[in-house]
Amino acid sequence: MRLSLVTFSVTALLVSLSSHPAQAQAPETDSYVVIAAGEQVGYLQATRTGDQVEIDYDVDNNGRGPGNHQTLTLNADGIPLSWTIEGHSLFGDPVQETLIQSGDTLSWTSQSDSGSIEVSEPRLYIAADDSPWSEGMYVRAVLASDGDSLPVAPAGELTVEPVPLDAPIEGLEDATVYRLTGLNLDASYVVMDSDLRLIANLSGMTILEEYADLAPQLARLRSDFDVQHQEALQEQLAHRFDTPVVIRNVRLFDPEAGALTGLSAVTVFEGEIVGVQPDDAAWIGEDHQLIDGEGGVLVPGLHDMHAHISTATGLRYLSAGVTSVRDMGNDPEGLIRLINRIDAGELAGPRTVRNGMLEGRSPYSVRTGIIADTLDNALDAVRWYASHGYWQVKIYNSLPGDWIAPVIAEAHAWGLGVTGHVPAFVTPDYAIEAGYDDISHINQLMLGWLLEADEDTRTPIRLTGMRRAATLDLQSDKVQHTVDLMVEHGTALDTTAVTLELLMLSRSGEFPSAAAGHADHMPIGFQRNRRRAFVTIDSDETDAEYRNGFQRLLDTMKLLDERGVQLLPGTDSAYGFPALREVELYVEAGLSPARALALATLEAERYLGRDAWLGSIEIGKRADFFLIPNDPLEDISNIREIRLVMKDGVAYLPAEIHRALGIQPFAEPVTLPGATQ
Repeated sequence: MRLSLVTFSVTALLVSLSSHPAQAQAPETDSYVVIAAGEQVGYLQATRTGDQVEIDYDVDNNGRGPGNHQTLTLNADGIPLSWTIEGHSLFGDPVQETLIQSGDTLSWTSQSDSGSIEVSEPRLYIAADDSPWSEGMYVRAVLASDGDSLPVAPAGELTVEPVPLDAPIEGLEDATVYRLTGLNLDASYVVMDSDLRLIANLSGMTILEEYADLAPQLARLRSDFDVQHQEALQEQLAHRFDTPVVIRNVRLFDPEAGALTGLSAVTVFEGEIVGVQPDDAAWIGEDHQLIDGEGGVLVPGLHDMHAHISTATGLRYLSAGVTSVRDMGNDPEGLIRLINRIDAGELAGPRTVRNGMLEGRSPYSVRTGIIADTLDNALDAVRWYASHGYWQVKIYNSLPGDWIAPVIAEAHAWGLGVTGHVPAFVTPDYAIEAGYDDISHINQLMLGWLLEADEDTRTPIRLTGMRRAATLDLQSDKVQHTVDLMVEHGTALDTTAVTLELLMLSRSGEFPSAAAGHADHMPIGFQRNRRRAFVTIDSDETDAEYRNGFQRLLDTMKLLDERGVQLLPGTDSAYGFPALREVELYVEAGLSPARALALATLEAERYLGRDAWLGSIEIGKRADFFLIPNDPLEDISNIREIRLVMKDGVAYLPAEIHRALGIQPFAEPVTLPGATQ
């Protein structure tokens, strides 16, 4: 049975939202819990008295999380006329945001931006540092407008639509689920009762306390929504060929030679590269389909060696030329199901090597993968990952130091590799000697040279401590000793330099270099999030320390590459574009564009043991590559202008993907003759 869409009287809605003197109404309080991986990690309390709303919100997950106190005054349509937010952001940076609508002027200040606009009537403002409660308010405001969309400040438009259900939500039979788009890259889903009271925000799972036991059911529902939406997009955006397809008039980037070939023609059939010929001598059969590359460059598909994929991220990865990823921590069983659907062609997404997160129990535990309460639990987790086809185990911050050696021994006995963070109070030198195959994040390596023995890397000091790198001597004995160990043991480094750049160099009110080149193409919520600081910059001296510390990070990458340490380009991201910036950062560190691209393509696949069939454009390999108009060896940033992506012979046009996702395209697509969808 299909759930009926909630209908309501707009007049009744406006009456319910209208202002009344505070003394005439008793306060009404809604208390919510924030849940991650089945465990409470925060709370939200919203108290309304007449037209006034007070909100207290706090999250502590993996040693970090936002927290704030908010005060709002709403008009009869549920639109804030005033709004103050005071607290801290994800990594503890102070937040102070204000909105005032007075007369025909809307003015705001936030960590991201400030300004004022003239409005003919009150306009819905989207806060930079709000809370999950706000999305219920946004839905009510759109519905009160008698339409399904509403222009918002500072810019953009929100759209709200009810989501049809195959059956009522058990325990919430009168509820409606609304899809909210226009805030960020992903749609938001909120559950409202018949009085438009917020029951749950399914992004991150914030739910009324009295319905907390329904959280698993609602999480599955959210997953179903994502799958249905992405299935429809895959049907719309994936272009398949029934006969051989030839991409003509292109040069190829050869990662082995570090150079471009002459003009060539590449023939693809049934997902495989079956021909690579000089363009002027290419044989083309009568049934072949032609794509004119217009003198551009074909680059092997990029590999993001530190990803966290989801149903919603597959198209974004592909649109950035990322055809393969190494997933570094996810829902263990859910990841298997997702990969199977991608491999079957039902959903778009990159090829995925799966790594299993293994965390210890502590107040700072990350709620991802498997959390082990005992060493026996940890060893059983290793066995579970091995028996379910995982490639590596990823050790995380709270795993006790004395468990590391037996966990590594068990993993290696099962043929699994070991990667991960360096757990709290453990040195990188110990992790290397104990048998890590690679270390996750360059800061996890460098903190071994920067922190004191009693400093706890489960806290934000794993980020803030990186400012100390400004004065680090890379020729010092401690640095050289660690590098010598990496060379001796063949230990690789999964760099995620782009994430450190975002965290160390973000400044309020401006796009950081980590986001430059793509952020201004994104929805307004994403843009505002990127115009913010993640660390507290309280002086010019602090600013200089972070900037100089990041430069020393780049210098460390150059040193490691020169010493022969395997670098693995990764992003710790979930939306593709940072993989392009990661490659650019390798060049900024002093590597050549050819070397940077080789590490992100063939060398990554070689590390994974898949270079016989991936990583370069050669006969017999899978058809994973992307087309750009200009030479990346002259300017590495040319990799951003992607006109065509192929993964396993299925073609995608990034411009089509971006328009479907609310992103402004970066390059004009090629013409695809004879393709089917």
